[in-house]
Order: sequence, then C-alpha cells, then structure tokens
Amino acid sequence: QVLDTKDLQVFKVTVNGQDAKFVFGEKHSFKGTPLEITLPFELRRGQEAIVEISFESSPKSSALQWFTPEQTSGKKHPFLFSQCQ
Repeated sequence: QVLDTKDLQVFKVTVNGQDAKFVFGEKHSFKGTPLEITLPFELRRGQEAIVEISFESSPKSSALQWFTPEQTSGKKHPFLFSQCQ
C-alpha cells in the first residue's frame, strides 16, 4: 500500500493492531514522498484493514492544517484537515 506524504515524520504503522513495516520512497520536489506500507498479513477479498499511523507533522507540512480548539464550532478540541486528498 502506498500513501502520499509531505514533510511528515512517521514513528509507527499498524494494520489491524499488528505492526507493519514501512519505508519512504524517493522524495519528489513538489509531490512529496510516498510512504510504502507492507501489510503484516495477506489481505483477503472483503477483509477489513484498519491502518493506524503514528506521525508528527511540521510547519512545512503544507497538506495538513490545524484549527485550534477556539477556531472550531465546539471550541473543545483541535481539528486536523487535509487539502490534498
């Protein structure tokens, strides 16, 4: 599985609670860097896979933007969104 990233630090990836191997591909100047995830098991047709990624963004992570709690409608929690789906 390959996901797009840009200026992220990834610490850990799990799939259905199992540790998964991951590696970054070659960085591209404006497209970012592919994150290649190797599933820890063979995926069967119709099987659900929940991928969890522990990461840290940086101010250079232009694809991710944060609202502070004060900027949200409920004013209780921060909100992360992506413009580069």
